[in-house]
Amino acid sequence: MASLGVDSEQEPLLGDRTPGSREWDIIETEEHYKSRWRSIRVLYLTMFLSSVGFSIVIMSIWPYLQKIDQTADASFLGWVIASFSLGQMVASPIFGLWSNYRPRKEPLIVSIFISVAANCLYAYVHVPASHNKYYMLAARGLVGFGAGNVAVIRSYIAGATSLQERTSSMANTSACQALGFILGPVFQTCFALIGEKGVTWDVIKLQINMYTAPVLLGAFLGILNIILILTILREHRVDDSGRQCKNINFEEANTDEVQVPQGNIDQVAVVATNVLFFVILFIFALFETIVTPLTMDMYAWTREQAVLYDGIILAALGVEAVVIFMGIKLLSKKIGERALLLGGLIIIWVGFFVLLPWGNQFPKIQWEDLHNNSIPNTTFGEVIITLWKSPREDHSEEPTGCPVEQAWCLYTPVIHLAQFLLSAVLVGIGYPSCNVMSYTLYSKILGPNPQGVYMGWLTASGSAARILGPVFISQVYTAWGPRWAFSLVCGMVVLTITLLGAVYRRLVAFSVRHGRIQE
Repeated sequence: MASLGVDSEQEPLLGDRTPGSREWDIIETEEHYKSRWRSIRVLYLTMFLSSVGFSIVIMSIWPYLQKIDQTADASFLGWVIASFSLGQMVASPIFGLWSNYRPRKEPLIVSIFISVAANCLYAYVHVPASHNKYYMLAARGLVGFGAGNVAVIRSYIAGATSLQERTSSMANTSACQALGFILGPVFQTCFALIGEKGVTWDVIKLQINMYTAPVLLGAFLGILNIILILTILREHRVDDSGRQCKNINFEEANTDEVQVPQGNIDQVAVVATNVLFFVILFIFALFETIVTPLTMDMYAWTREQAVLYDGIILAALGVEAVVIFMGIKLLSKKIGERALLLGGLIIIWVGFFVLLPWGNQFPKIQWEDLHNNSIPNTTFGEVIITLWKSPREDHSEEPTGCPVEQAWCLYTPVIHLAQFLLSAVLVGIGYPSCNVMSYTLYSKILGPNPQGVYMGWLTASGSAARILGPVFISQVYTAWGPRWAFSLVCGMVVLTITLLGAVYRRLVAFSVRHGRIQE
């Protein structure tokens, strides 16, 4: 057994040993233990950098797109943003399958190299004489393709940890991912000090400015990540009890290794968990999307106010998520993963129920002096674009309030600020709980067999949710307003809770299901 002075993520593998029980006789050497956790920590870093790659340019895509290609419009901006998730959705099963049959270093290094190359392409999209927007589309799609390594990371960590360690490890992984989403925009803000002009390296036609500096940093960190994977990452695989298993990725066999337990995976539980995960990501993606339009409509915030205040709120939710991830590690030992997942869904339902409009106070109407009875036809993309316009523009006469072209503004009560903040806090509690519990339960259901393909499909379902969630909420909110939008979300959560209740008894660990370990 490895040394005892370990933190909460690294509990002794065989903590519940029964004297004389052969199941617990195999001891992990200290060297193997340290190597295993060094490898896991490198993948924590990889997960962090993957999420930073998505968020570090998200606030500057629109102004940069306008600068390099004047033909880009609102619909094309949507494709650029969605291309990341599309690339990840396609790549996740591919990298997952690859990791099942080859050393995990291979798909990890290739995926990170793709992300590095894509970031470099993004820095040069201004160079071509035409079709620059398509080069940006390709760059963001390739960054997303590289981010498909999330499936490999999750499958590695699931295979390299025992049941006792799994929840803590998955929580740490999700915390690193959340931290990346928080710090990405912070890095972008720091690089804004460079300015739009920046400096130009004429020899290689490289412009270093507020748009390109973040991706160049991402490329540099990606190279460092590849070096760490080559030098530190080792192939490790243990069964649900924590015993070292035979692995096709080990260079040589070890006499202390045991064969992987055989048995069928509960496919009903697998499909149900994929559906649950899709809904969880779908709901959070639509919440992120609607925050800015909702606050501008309800509280008559200007673009600058919305970007500032909503940025602070989302950053606070990110910090809250990291705290929840850490707390879950302790709470799951007392009440179990399934109960936490159910509790998280109930909290999310309450969060959206709180958002339903009520009362007799109505939002301020934008452009009240319009005398034309016809209602202009405005797309949701155009509303979003107003948030991305340069802060240097003169907004002294900027209209604020709920646009009259959204007919529901005339008869839907205002959502009070206290309602919105309470809802944000509740969603910020429920989402991280459901997120990490979904991954944890999924990995335990799959058992000690290679999980690359299965984790690939789970990651792909999450990517699909991040694409469809914003589309759903933008259409429903713009046409019918928050009452219909949030009522439909509440109904969706109720159906999800019903599904969880139907499969609740099946969401158990592989070894528990086959009677090898007591739950």
